[in-house]
Amino acid sequence: MSSRNVLRYVSLGLFLLAGCKGIPTNDEKSARQQQQTVARDFRPDNRKPALPTLTTNSSLGDFLKFAMLNQPKVEAAYYDWNASVERITTARSLPDPQFTFQMDIENIVSSVMPGFMVNFPGAGKLRAAAAIASAESQAKYFIFETAVLETTYEVKRAYYQLHFLEDRIRVNRETLELLSELEKLARAQNEVGKVTLQDVLRAQIEQNRLKTDVANLEDSRNSLQAELKSALGLGPDNPDPPLPKGFEPTDLDLSSEKLLASAMEHSPRLKAMEAEVRAAEAAIVLANKGRNPDVGIGLMADARTSPVLYRPVATVSLPVWRDKIAAQIAEGQAAKKAAEARLTGEQIAIALEFAERSVVFREASRNLEVLQNQLLPKQQESLEVARSGYLAGQIDFFNLTDAEQTLLRFSLAEVDAREQRELALTELSLLTLGIRPNAPMGSTGMPMTAPAQMKASTPMPSGASREMKKR
Repeated sequence: MSSRNVLRYVSLGLFLLAGCKGIPTNDEKSARQQQQTVARDFRPDNRKPALPTLTTNSSLGDFLKFAMLNQPKVEAAYYDWNASVERITTARSLPDPQFTFQMDIENIVSSVMPGFMVNFPGAGKLRAAAAIASAESQAKYFIFETAVLETTYEVKRAYYQLHFLEDRIRVNRETLELLSELEKLARAQNEVGKVTLQDVLRAQIEQNRLKTDVANLEDSRNSLQAELKSALGLGPDNPDPPLPKGFEPTDLDLSSEKLLASAMEHSPRLKAMEAEVRAAEAAIVLANKGRNPDVGIGLMADARTSPVLYRPVATVSLPVWRDKIAAQIAEGQAAKKAAEARLTGEQIAIALEFAERSVVFREASRNLEVLQNQLLPKQQESLEVARSGYLAGQIDFFNLTDAEQTLLRFSLAEVDAREQRELALTELSLLTLGIRPNAPMGSTGMPMTAPAQMKASTPMPSGASREMKKR
């Protein structure tokens, strides 16, 4: 066989190897199927889909869908997850074959030996590496879900705060109208000599204070509009989004005794940490596989001899560094214990968040009930009695304005209670059900559906919870 033919066969072998594909693991198949399912809604053809047109009549679901598809941090988490899926293929694949070339040279070239070699990691190493990559991919998936929920919460928080801001402005303006009427009463009483000009001045002072409060509230609308704009993923160069006219409350039945268990079951934070534990377990397996030697086999052919001289080549690694293997195993065991501790800590944190938000919800509900059914009606009646008493000269203007200010405090407290109740209810719905009210993506209310071994819903992330507590 001529040297040209030898080189031709070697080139053909390398060409065939270049078209080879590995065998995907079951976890890899599930991850890619999940990836395709999510991509159909989130990034079809790897492009951002058409965003819903937002108007003042758009539903909360439209705003949520816009944010899910447009928010950069959701997109970043999505592509981080996509990259982790690709790493599964990389982890379970054999090392690239190697082209080898050897020459024997004395006074002349006595042999020319092209060839190729394939390396095979020790038994079980690729499977363990693929298991690590699969578990890490699952963790990235649940981080993506957490980013979805964080965005959901940010949109809903700004949405509710804007709505209740308008209520506060309305209450203050109604109180201004009431003060204007009281000023007219004081002027009328002053004109007939029943009271001094001091009553008129007190009414004007209170009006000036309330006008400042209204101006401050209207100015704070700009900040909340900026928060909504940011939550929707709109940059400073984009126009401000329209503010919705309608109001859609959160619907959640808190009577169930299984709500905390649901929060534990559906939390993507817990699912991500469970995946970290599985990754640590797979790392321990891989470390133990370090005792297995790696094997390389190859074939070389001397193109200058006739007949052609073939030289099989084989290499075997010698895993003699036992301390290194022991250290790798110990590292994996320590990482597993750390992941298990973080998982336990997160379970405690979720139980605490559930308890705290439940208390806030019940407290706000009780305050709302007593304000709406008792305090506000009675204080309204008290104000009418004070007005009549002032006209009859039975009480002074100070008592009349005190009744007005008490009514204002109760009215604003009622708005605050409704806002606290709605925000607590929103967080509890995300925490316990793992779904987004008015969910924009997916028929089940979830942005995507996980494969069987990583099925999970999504609760309120801790970062958003702490942010709400600050407010």
